[in-house]
Amino acid sequence: MSVSVSDRMTRVKPSATGAVLARAKALKAAGQDIISLGAGEPDFDTPVAIRQAAIAAIEDGKTRYTAIDGTPELKSAIQHKFHRENSLQFDTSDIVVSSGAKQCIFNAALALLGPGDEAVIPAPYWVSYPDIVRLADGTPVIMETGLEEGFKITPEQLASHLTGKTRLLILNSPSNPCGIAYTEQEQRALGEVLEDYPSVAVISDEIYEHIHWAPSPFISFAAACPALADRTVTVNGVSKAYAMTGWRIGYAGGPSGLISAMKTVQSQSTSNPCSVSQAAAVEALNGDQTAVTEMVAEYRERHDAVVALLRNIPGFECREGDGTFYLLPRVSGAIELLGLRSDLEFAELLIEKAGVATVPGTPFGAPGYLRLSFASSMEELTQALERIKRAVPA
Repeated sequence: MSVSVSDRMTRVKPSATGAVLARAKALKAAGQDIISLGAGEPDFDTPVAIRQAAIAAIEDGKTRYTAIDGTPELKSAIQHKFHRENSLQFDTSDIVVSSGAKQCIFNAALALLGPGDEAVIPAPYWVSYPDIVRLADGTPVIMETGLEEGFKITPEQLASHLTGKTRLLILNSPSNPCGIAYTEQEQRALGEVLEDYPSVAVISDEIYEHIHWAPSPFISFAAACPALADRTVTVNGVSKAYAMTGWRIGYAGGPSGLISAMKTVQSQSTSNPCSVSQAAAVEALNGDQTAVTEMVAEYRERHDAVVALLRNIPGFECREGDGTFYLLPRVSGAIELLGLRSDLEFAELLIEKAGVATVPGTPFGAPGYLRLSFASSMEELTQALERIKRAVPA
């Protein structure tokens, strides 16, 4: 007798980015020459001072359970970070620390959504958003954009997708997978639409806040739209900016009732995040930020070089990004040149024939595109893009 799984599992799929990364590692382990442009993590080491703070925490015996929602020291550091960098005021009781920003989003979705509730999500989107909504028994409603729209939704588009069933908007700026960032004016325009829908909450995923170089400065959604601050959950973390992906620390600040519900979800799932990682995160937020500045400068150089190289590949169209370490070129022309049917087939060809792992755009709600990570050395990036160029007939 086989064990059956719940109906819920028929609605969700494994992470596409995780699958690509696992396959690239397996092929490398088998001796194949694979360059992976699929990883969603920095290629830098965690800065020394942060590592030393973790070692000190271990030596000091900080290896026991902490408060479920985070240590007082880390929540205080987050409170000051929100005030210092985002002009957001939170009591520490309105902050929760989780095992990654993804868990914050998952906790918020479980706290907000139920059967029949809808969550509106701009596409391209991070692959996990729709499935997180489905796991919470909600219905994802996708707002499509593309290269011509600059990968950004308009106020009119948002208004046309809001209904009496809408309970949530998930906004990610700067964006994974396309690297765009909404300006203050653009966020305010979206906020004005939401003012007429008081039952709609906002999850503002700002995990790439510091990896940003657009002419317009970064601004948190809750700061751009203060009238919506009492129904906005601002999500961030240390994974991307501080090269701490494996440490698994994310955090969120928001309205008391919703943050309290998120803590309850966490109390019955993972409990507290790692105690040692929390001590390291205190140093990340409170310590010297020079390493972040240096990493972002390197990402910007890579971005500029990769955009230029991509634009020289037949059938590729690429928009410059405003931040992150991703680009989302449209490759429908290359797909046609190769006689393929989809970006899924193109990504398969690239890993099999060119030895380059990429992530197809379809899982991000962007069929006909590829997501490329430039969190690799310039040598690897140059070699990978040359391989891709050779795989596409001129």
